[in-house]
Amino acid sequence: MTPDLQHRFSDLGEGDIDVLIIGAGINGAGLFRDLSIQGVNCVIVDKADFGSGTSAAPSRLIHGGLKYLETGEFGLVAQSTLERNLLLKNAPHCVEPLPTFIPVFSWTRGIWAAIRTLFGSKTAPRSRGAVLIKIGLRLYDFFGSRDQVMPKHRFILKKQARREMPHVTPDIVAGGIYYDAKISGPERLVYELVRDGLDANPKSLAANFTTLAAVSGERLTFRKADGGEFFVKPKLVVNAAGPWIDHVNAALGAPSKMIGGTKGSHILLDHPELVRSLNGHMIYFEADDGRICLVYSYLGLALVGSTDIPADDPDNVRCEEPETDYFLESVSSLLPTLRFDRDQIVYSYSGIRPLPASDATAPGLISRDHSAPVNEPANGRPFPIVSLIGGKWTTFRGFAEEVADTVLARLQRNRKQSTRYLAIGGGKTFPADAGQRDAWIRDVAAHRSVTIERADKLLGRYGTTASALLTSPSGYSDEQRLTGAPDCSCREIDWIVRNELVVHLSDIVLRRTTLAIEGRLTLEGLHEIAGIAASGLGWSAERVAAEIEDVVSQLSRLHGQFLNGKLTGAAKAPGPVSG
Repeated sequence: MTPDLQHRFSDLGEGDIDVLIIGAGINGAGLFRDLSIQGVNCVIVDKADFGSGTSAAPSRLIHGGLKYLETGEFGLVAQSTLERNLLLKNAPHCVEPLPTFIPVFSWTRGIWAAIRTLFGSKTAPRSRGAVLIKIGLRLYDFFGSRDQVMPKHRFILKKQARREMPHVTPDIVAGGIYYDAKISGPERLVYELVRDGLDANPKSLAANFTTLAAVSGERLTFRKADGGEFFVKPKLVVNAAGPWIDHVNAALGAPSKMIGGTKGSHILLDHPELVRSLNGHMIYFEADDGRICLVYSYLGLALVGSTDIPADDPDNVRCEEPETDYFLESVSSLLPTLRFDRDQIVYSYSGIRPLPASDATAPGLISRDHSAPVNEPANGRPFPIVSLIGGKWTTFRGFAEEVADTVLARLQRNRKQSTRYLAIGGGKTFPADAGQRDAWIRDVAAHRSVTIERADKLLGRYGTTASALLTSPSGYSDEQRLTGAPDCSCREIDWIVRNELVVHLSDIVLRRTTLAIEGRLTLEGLHEIAGIAASGLGWSAERVAAEIEDVVSQLSRLHGQFLNGKLTGAAKAPGPVSG
């Protein structure tokens, strides 16, 4: 925690906070930003890091929800496609268009099953033919027409489809191509939303690795990572704990049964031939068992997902062996001329979707829409609790705006500003077109002593925050690079350590950067990062060793990633560069 925030927590007094938000995933962070912009004094806390739970385990898509058309959730599709288009404008540093190919295996199959599903059947169609997909893509274009930034769909016959996707099975009869979007760093965007909230309102506060220690009437006491405590007496509490919502409500004295999640897992493959053949496209396809899967290029790797399995233990979730087998078998069936095996897997991850409790027999039919039920004050609890149920990554801004308006009404405040066209984090003042981007890059290169190529790389990684990163005082040069990740500099890590609310080493390698998920993290590089963190945060040699061991354990236990080498004590930071 930065000294400024530490000081503000120590000065926190009774009545200083209007709203307490428990849970700093994408929904909680989005609401924190919105309310802080409106001048509401907020505290947001999370028992782990910002964006480290469910929000760190999506398919990394910003999508409109094509499959929700099938269940008649037209309002959700309309909101999702709008929010997708807005994110392309408001977060251009990390959200980009993703052309998507749908292989079609029949002409008319699935029509009657789709009609039954639309009218409430609990079973989804096992196969969707060309007629059904064409109707769906037309509707998708219609719903996505507001603030449209991408082309409309096109439908192609087998011969052309196999030219564009050469490894796709010859069993297809046609293909559809439409546009959604992908996000390079969802965890980092969650942090940026929190940072925007802190910058918008100096009286708002954020604390990661902070747990609820005691509840006494209107007073809630929290314990921070360093052992220090603070208390708040909020006028209203928002429970944004995702799959932990029912646990939090119970701790607050308002037991509930609102969540019935499903597990989604993903793997990343080091498969250059597959990545080249995709040509920037995602393939969104139906596996042999009827479930929807996807594969696309993510930071030079091939991301494959996702499962949808009923699950309710968010503290112990990983991609299991049967899921891995399922992914490899599914892509092998779709792309029979390519080789797939476990040796290609560089990373895996899994999370629990915090879906509303449901009796649906098929997990895919559980609504991805959101709601915000309120537990009014009761049994000595003087504050209402608003629980953020369901939702999906793409719709966080719209969901936050809906809940913020509810909160503002309860606080008898008026909205000062819409977030609809408000840029996020490094998306602020982002170059609007190729010409402006070229000018920005050349200006930074000329004034920050980096090459044009390096300025371009940093703009893509951090957005316009890259300029501050290069000018901030540091004992490290941008020319000092990490072992195993030669395009990541020690100066970047130093900036993150000193400016981005880092508490643990895992925050840096798993969330503020994409080093781990890209498979670019070596044990030697991890030691170098730990050394930089130790210098900026005052860690002892014992603390450094513990932090390294924790990262190595998390990577092997939760992500199937094993760093080569042997832990040999404290890390040594690369020496500072003079001049």
